Order: sequence, then structure tokens, then C-alpha cells
Amino acid sequence: MKAFIYLIIAMCTFISCQVSTENTVENIREGEYLGENANDSIAKLFAPNFVSTYMHERDFTMSPDGKEIYYTVRNGASYFIAESKMINGVWTEPEFASFSGNTNYNDLEPFISQDGKKFYFMSTRAPKGKEQKAGWFYQNIWLMDKTAEGWSEPYLLEGPVNTDSGQYYPTLTNDGTIYYTHEEAKNVQMIYRSSLVDGKYQTPERLPKEVNPTNMQYNSMVAPDESYIILCTFIEGNSIGRSDYYISFNKGNDSWTPLMNMGKKVNFPNAHGLSPSLSPDGKYFIFSSNKQIRQEKPVLKEIKKSAISPQNGNLDLYWIKTDFIEELRKEALKKQ
Repeated sequence: MKAFIYLIIAMCTFISCQVSTENTVENIREGEYLGENANDSIAKLFAPNFVSTYMHERDFTMSPDGKEIYYTVRNGASYFIAESKMINGVWTEPEFASFSGNTNYNDLEPFISQDGKKFYFMSTRAPKGKEQKAGWFYQNIWLMDKTAEGWSEPYLLEGPVNTDSGQYYPTLTNDGTIYYTHEEAKNVQMIYRSSLVDGKYQTPERLPKEVNPTNMQYNSMVAPDESYIILCTFIEGNSIGRSDYYISFNKGNDSWTPLMNMGKKVNFPNAHGLSPSLSPDGKYFIFSSNKQIRQEKPVLKEIKKSAISPQNGNLDLYWIKTDFIEELRKEALKKQ
């Protein structure tokens, strides 16, 4: 997504990435969802001190079989995609994915298609034949194909989706329609989509004003059945944090309900919400926030301890059961 939004979050960071992980990484994680349990409807840190650490973690995707996870980690000014895999029931310690980790460009916002055959992500790497440039000069959607060895080499998404301006945060429906953020102009970002017909993406279209009511909607996630879309924005007088998660429901015939704030379950005061996602089974909403635990009476010893723990002001990943989304649907449709 747009560089200035990353800079806003970067200002929240006060922890050096040189701190040893020996005291913050739990070495053994076993079973489904890394051994985590989210049986209630209260948002919890996802895999604290393993995935959600003192660093800056955002974006999340999981393979359909539940045995691979990918998410974004910031290292200094660079963004890389990290991975962990379940092997013989045990999750490997997260590492930068083999296709990511080059400091010449940023990789982030991973998404695995519902059939597990495609891996989409945003990258600032230069397209073939073009010179690599620093910063966020290129912001395009790339993808990889599933192979017997893992993933193919990344290649630029063909068709009309990528342009000279920014495109980011891809998610897909069951039929392959891609939803993403498109930068129309400076400080103007809208949610677009492009249908997949005979293996080719069609001319993108901007979603209606119910989904794009302001000049700044970004980082959307569409439900696989296209029944709703969740995105990030700030709406004056209707926000809890500095940027919140909002939802719009598809009423049929491509008619959408006006954006609804998803509430205090996933939006926190003074915090940024930046990356919505769903687990492959649809049971969990997984999202990032830089919610910070503040002490009423600061104690230096406790400050030092919290500095190398989650919820220190960097982005962390949270998860919550999706049951509350159905309640939001009922409320939204009642207003129609």
C-alpha cells in the first residue's frame, strides 16, 4: 500500500530489530493453528512470541491444508514475507521465505488462492527489463505457482491490473476475481476488482461508493463467496482508532451495504488496523493492529520487559472467531 501509510506506522516503532530472539521465540509449536486456541469471541494475539513478537508483523495467509503460514515482517525500513510450516506436526521457527528477504525491494501482503495453486503478493521489485529503483517507485502485484518443490519463481501478474501507479493487497474470490487497492492519484486510493475470464483478467472496475465513500480506502479482503468485503479506512465521527476495519455486505446483483465500522472487537483506540484476512476454513478473522499496552504508573523494569514483547507499539497479528460478522450482517441489512 501507499508509502506514507507505512511511514506512519514506522513512527510508532521504537524497538531495535537487533534484539536477540532467543528470549522471545517459543521453540515448540504443535498442531492446528500453531497450537493456538480461540474458542471465544474476544480478539487475542495470534501465536504470541512466535508470530506476534516485539517486531512489526502484519498481513497473513495460510495454505488450504493449514500447514503453511506466511506473513509480513518489517526489518528496519524493509518489508519481507516470513513463513512457517508444519512438519510432522511441529511448526518450524519462522524465517524469511526463500523468494523474499532482498533488501533492494519490499515484499508484503501475501495471499494464497482458495485452491492453493497461486500465491499473490505485492512487491516493489522492478518488472523484467526495468531498472530497480529505491523506495516505493514500483508497487505491483506478483504471483507464484504451486510446484512439487514449493513455489515457482515470482512473476508479474499479467493483464490490466498492474499499472504505473500503485496496486496492492490482493485477495481473490472462489471464481478467481481479484480485489485490490488501486492508487488513482496522490492520496486517493480505491478498492477495485478484475474478473477472471478464460484465464485472463478483464478491465478493472472501481467498486461503488458504498464501498469507496472517501478518498482513502485500502487493504481490502473479500470473502471467498463475495458475500462481504472488509477494508481499512478512517471516517470522521465513525472511527475508534486511527484507521479501522470496516465491512460492506453484498446484497445481490452487485449491490452493497454502506461501510459499517466493525466495532471494538477488532478496532482499538489510538491504533491502526491495516491488514484483514480469513483463515482457509472461514472460522477466524486474522488482522493486524498496533495496539499498545500502557502502564498507568511506568516502571523502568517493566518498560524494558515490554519493549521485547508483543503490544509494544509495533503491529501484531490478532485473531477472533468470525461469528460476530453474521451479527454485523443482520445489523447492516436491518438498516436497508
